[in-house]
Amino acid sequence: MIYLDNCSTTRPRKEVADIMTKSFLEDFGNPSSLHRLGLRAEKRIKEARDLIADFLMVDQREIYFSSGGTESNNIAIQSFVKKHKKRGRHIITSRIEHPSILNIMKSYQGQGYEVSYLDIDKYGHISLEELKNSIRDDTILVAIMQVNNEIGAIEPIAEIGRIIREKNPGTLFHVDGIQGFGKLPISLKAWGVDSYSFSGHKIHGPKGIGGLYIDKKHSIEPLVFGGNQERGIRSGTENLTGIIGFGEAVKIAAENYEREGRQVGELRAYFTEKLKEEIGDIRINTSLDDKSSPYIVNISFMDTRAEVLLHYLEEDEIYVSTSSACSSRATEKSHVLRALGLNDQEIQGAMRFCFSHENSREDMDYTIEKLKASVAEIRQIIKG
Repeated sequence: MIYLDNCSTTRPRKEVADIMTKSFLEDFGNPSSLHRLGLRAEKRIKEARDLIADFLMVDQREIYFSSGGTESNNIAIQSFVKKHKKRGRHIITSRIEHPSILNIMKSYQGQGYEVSYLDIDKYGHISLEELKNSIRDDTILVAIMQVNNEIGAIEPIAEIGRIIREKNPGTLFHVDGIQGFGKLPISLKAWGVDSYSFSGHKIHGPKGIGGLYIDKKHSIEPLVFGGNQERGIRSGTENLTGIIGFGEAVKIAAENYEREGRQVGELRAYFTEKLKEEIGDIRINTSLDDKSSPYIVNISFMDTRAEVLLHYLEEDEIYVSTSSACSSRATEKSHVLRALGLNDQEIQGAMRFCFSHENSREDMDYTIEKLKASVAEIRQIIKG
């Protein structure tokens, strides 16, 4: 099997699976219980929280656990907007955000808020000048993703934070870090980020667990009320085993992400160069430089249908995707590729390849061999 859908989810590392199996049997106490098992469970949560805080170079009191990136985005954005609605009703985001951001924005527009959607260049990067001109006295929030999940564009988070502080220091800055966390260098304090969301299953950790950084200078109201777990921000009995597995995944990522990033970057370069040599009439929708994640490349194969090509590859046990897994079953074409200015043919033939440290050059050779044959057959069928 060759798995190239690592933006959708990753295979948990063996160390993560092992520690979670052990935890299921031994760490079953409720962290809110006062007896020894509960205190041990509470200690395990603190250990994981400390690991993540150290990796992000923030205070452990600024880290909150959630069910995943979507919930983290919702907690941060909705809590900030709710608290600061008297200061203004203007929000800024980009046209290529994750659905968990864009659908929140649609909801707020229906409630009378004004949302400015920043345009992007041909590789998915926002214009800092447009951002600067969009910030107003009544702008309460800017929400921009660190790495786009479909094309891999890395947004200039440090520069965005600087512009916000210069134009309106009262404007809050939320970053969707789901595709950047554990893969790219992060400096939240230096960047001026107020909140940052991240997820376990994107870094070879478990599903159903995510995290949220909120700068301790902010006090926000919860969206859900209950037993006041996570210091009241996210009530409900903690996903203890998921948190333990998440902590282990972060511990391993902290030790290896720079080396693995270089390895994956070399693999992406090898893959794209060989692909250009072997298959004609393609369009690479990702910038192949340091302005994009080394883990992602999006490619349009002309005169094909990506959904058909995906199933051809699946027969050879090669797994890829055509768009974001969070919206892949939607009937609408990719809003990200549409925002790039791609035409219908380029969009319908677009495929996303997401690499990991588990992939090899031999995997790339085999994938290109099967891609070449599959694309040729599909084109022959379509052209009659």
